[in-house]
Amino acid sequence: MYLDFVIVKIQTDEGFTGIGEAATDIAFFGETVEAVKAAVDKYLGPRLIGRDPFDREQILYEIDRFGWIPCARSGIDLALHDLIGKALNIPVCDLIGGSHQEKFLAAIEVPRGSAEEMAEHSREYVEQGIRALKPKIGDSSGAADAKRLKAIREAVGDKISIRADANQQYTPKEAIELCKKAEEYDVGLELLEQPVPRWDLDGMAEVKRAVNTLIEADESAFSPHDVINIVKKQAADVINIKVAKAGGLYNAKKIAAIAEAADLQCVIGTEWGLGIKIASKLHLGASTRNIRDAVEFTEIMIHDSLLAKPLELQDGYLTVPKEPGLGVELDEEKVNKNLSNI
Repeated sequence: MYLDFVIVKIQTDEGFTGIGEAATDIAFFGETVEAVKAAVDKYLGPRLIGRDPFDREQILYEIDRFGWIPCARSGIDLALHDLIGKALNIPVCDLIGGSHQEKFLAAIEVPRGSAEEMAEHSREYVEQGIRALKPKIGDSSGAADAKRLKAIREAVGDKISIRADANQQYTPKEAIELCKKAEEYDVGLELLEQPVPRWDLDGMAEVKRAVNTLIEADESAFSPHDVINIVKKQAADVINIKVAKAGGLYNAKKIAAIAEAADLQCVIGTEWGLGIKIASKLHLGASTRNIRDAVEFTEIMIHDSLLAKPLELQDGYLTVPKEPGLGVELDEEKVNKNLSNI
């Protein structure tokens, strides 16, 4: 798998350096690696020169005045939080709310395939210690996808968490069919992610009213403003927070607060990354009370990180790093080996 990221470093005149990473994904975010790098180097980064990093709200407000560019913004946001944590000699979770949980069950995505293929793939993950799965569905009818979920449940037993992601592929009627069939098959489906197109909040609300399965918003929920609209429409039970999608930890916490005020739960979704993003997700989960159970970490099963000390899966869990800042550092030798000039 070939992935592009922009590493962001913020240095102070007192000798502290904060590190962040900015995702690039033209399909999901609409931001290429060239666009993200140019935004950080030429437009957003210069606004930090000479500023006090503790003025993060004002700094991020001024960045937003250039327009909504969440990937580039998230790289700066993570570097700022890492820098402030190091300056105060505390982990980022203590900076943004404290720590109510020290480790998180890792949920892993299961790629689309036949019922047999998905069941076998799921069984392999469970044999590796994974206890939470998120099958990718939505390229078949609701009834056919329910049979895939049934096959997975039969393959992994009744103690494994199963969520499903439709990636906007259903009509409301198809999504309702899936949920009802899954109930009939006793799949134990915890939630269904983004069953309908992101713009169809009315359709998602229709699904939510019709089924017992929890309905999760992902592509519909980028910004705090998006989540307010979801709350108004009563379109979801759960909000999927992604650090890059939200534009960083600062906005991610705002999204979680809006959800909590509306009595909604949150999950933290999969985000490819160099390892910095993985650490940020752990700090976000540790400091946020309404995060639902497992946190998605498919990236640890797909590609290596560039961390000096990788975050390792233990008994199906990842532990929150407690060193100052985000608690991780890049392996500069690995970084230089993978570096490309743009």
